[in-house]
Amino acid sequence: MTLRAANIVSVMGGRSTEAGTAEQPERGPRIVNEFGQPIGAAVDIGLPRPIPSHSPMHGRTCTLEPLDAHQHGRELFDAYAVAPDARGWTYLAGGPFDSSSDFVTWLDEMLLVPDAIFFTVFDRVGPCGIAAYLRLAPSAPSVEVGSIHFAPRLQRTVAATEAMFLMMQRAFETGYRRYEWKCDSLNAASRAAARRLGFTYEGDFRQAVVYKGRSRDTSWFSIVDSEWPQRRDEFRRWLDPANFDVDGAQQTRLDHHHDDQQR
Repeated sequence: MTLRAANIVSVMGGRSTEAGTAEQPERGPRIVNEFGQPIGAAVDIGLPRPIPSHSPMHGRTCTLEPLDAHQHGRELFDAYAVAPDARGWTYLAGGPFDSSSDFVTWLDEMLLVPDAIFFTVFDRVGPCGIAAYLRLAPSAPSVEVGSIHFAPRLQRTVAATEAMFLMMQRAFETGYRRYEWKCDSLNAASRAAARRLGFTYEGDFRQAVVYKGRSRDTSWFSIVDSEWPQRRDEFRRWLDPANFDVDGAQQTRLDHHHDDQQR
C-alpha cells in the first residue's frame, strides 16, 4: 500500500471531557490510503516490546521492590491498619482484612495474575504501599498502572508521587506507547490523582465490572509516548529538592496540564 503526499489533510477535533462529552480527539494531519480511507500513522518500532523489568526502582524519597507477600505482607498490613477506618479499601478488588494472614493470602493470589507485575513501595521507614503494572500488552504496546493502595503515611507525600513517576518512567523507557489508569467512575480521589499525574481522561465504560457485589462504570485515562517527554520534565522539575522548603512544603505544584494548554 502506498501513501501519496496529497493524501495528508488537516483534521481538528476536541477531547473527552469530565462532563462526559466524548469527541474525536485532536490528532493533527490525517493520513488516507489510496481508497480515500483515513488510516493511522505508521509505527516503526520493534514489536513486541519487552516486559518491564522486575528489578527495584530507586528514587530520592522511595524505593519500589518486587512484591514479596510473605516478606512484606505483615509490615504492609500494619501500615494500612493505622487508617481510622476501612474507606481506603472501598474501590479495591479485595479487603478489608481482619488479619495479616488473610491479607498475605490475598497478596499471594494477586501475584498469580499472569499479565501483572506487583511492587511494594518503601519509604524511609519500610513497606507502606503497593502498585502494579496490569494488563501488560507488549504487542500494542500498552500497560496499565493499578492495584494502587498507599498507607496513610505515604498518601499525599513526595514519595507517593515519585513512586508513580518511577513506574511511568520504566514503562516508557521500555518502549511502551500507552500508559493507562482506570478506576471506578465514582472514585473521585482516583480521578483527581490521575489528572494531577498528567493523565488525560478518555471516557467511561458503562457497567464494565462487577466487584464486591456492586456494578462499576470504569473511567479510563492515559498518557501516550508523545506526551511523555513533557510529563517527565515536569515530574523532574517538581521532584527537585529545590522545589521544597526546609519543612518539606512544595514551592510550586505539579502542573502537567498547564503545559498542555500552552501547546
